[in-house]
Amino acid sequence: MKVFVARQAIFNRKKHVVAYELLFRDGTKNSFPNVAENAATAKLIMDNQLNLGTRYLTSGKKALINIGEDSLNQELAQFLPADDVILELLETIPPTTKNYEKVRQLFHNNYRLALDDFTYSKEWEPFLKLVRLIKFDLVETPLEEIEPLVNQLKTRKNLKLLAEKVETEEEFLNAKKMGFSFFQGYFFAKPTMIAQNDIEINYAIVMLIYAEALKPNMNIPRIAELFAQDTALAYKLLRLINSGVFPIKNRIESLKQALVYLGHERIIKFVNLIMTAHVAETKPTELTRLSIVRSRFCELLSRQVAPSLAGMSFLTGLFSLLDAILDKPMDVVVERLPFPEVLRDALIGEPNTLYYILNTVKAYESGSWWAMQEACTMLNISDENLPDFHAQAVNWADMYRDHVY
Repeated sequence: MKVFVARQAIFNRKKHVVAYELLFRDGTKNSFPNVAENAATAKLIMDNQLNLGTRYLTSGKKALINIGEDSLNQELAQFLPADDVILELLETIPPTTKNYEKVRQLFHNNYRLALDDFTYSKEWEPFLKLVRLIKFDLVETPLEEIEPLVNQLKTRKNLKLLAEKVETEEEFLNAKKMGFSFFQGYFFAKPTMIAQNDIEINYAIVMLIYAEALKPNMNIPRIAELFAQDTALAYKLLRLINSGVFPIKNRIESLKQALVYLGHERIIKFVNLIMTAHVAETKPTELTRLSIVRSRFCELLSRQVAPSLAGMSFLTGLFSLLDAILDKPMDVVVERLPFPEVLRDALIGEPNTLYYILNTVKAYESGSWWAMQEACTMLNISDENLPDFHAQAVNWADMYRDHVY
């Protein structure tokens, strides 16, 4: 399959290209698609850094990559090599104490930081000690309006200014005279599209890996087996290990060794990166979240009616919306999954205990008292515990999301 990214050159005062800003694209149309910021950043990392790498796209020059508040909280920058990138902190990030600590951590991990479309307020003062580049949008903040602030910022050591959306030679000359060091805009070059070949990832395998990552006692050999079932995922994992993000002392000889090297916390973050990247090309996160709630709900219900099936009940709930997520019939989806027959049957609607557990959960979600009573009758249970099971499932899904994000 093809993956796309746009790059726009950044010039110095002599009109020499010194860096490129990389801009997420989901097709040949050279405009930003309507996706969440963190999904766009995750997709850019998955499609580019974990494919041929940002150095390939920028001919060895620095790459400016947008980081918003969600990406900051998810620590997506961990998957980018500090030597190759400048993290462009978006103007949508509020200058809170929490965000300052996140930015400070990036600074101490040797990332170079920039502030995008900067508008000054005193709350930004602590951040100014950490950043090395400030971008001003000349359309939103014309030169004559920002001249006093520019004069003040020029006195700060190790701080450079970039004029963005420079559209005429006059704007370039005036910005240069005012003291700007770098320039970006249509006067110099429009963003150019770059297409690369990449391998399509099996979303179902991603969900299986996600289910394993959710477990308190992570089974690394099992996760390695799942990565081995998808060439694209295995490639991304090994690209991550060899991308310059982490120092490697010994040659990696297996997927299991790669996962052991990453460790529990970074495995969870990597799986979360994969999940977030898929939001940009599949369906809204609410479908994924509902799948997680269902998985726990089914598991809790199974512990009451069929404790030996609790593990498979979890997977039944987790994959119950996969047909909606992938826009494919469920029987086609489950064909590619290494599931036992009883789990496949439940997902495609063949009556068995797992099917009745899932049906009870769906009936509760629907709010139909009659459907819920009928579903409970098939399991020979009352409905008195269902509200508590549902509340536990929602809280569990929210706690895990907060832990990962």
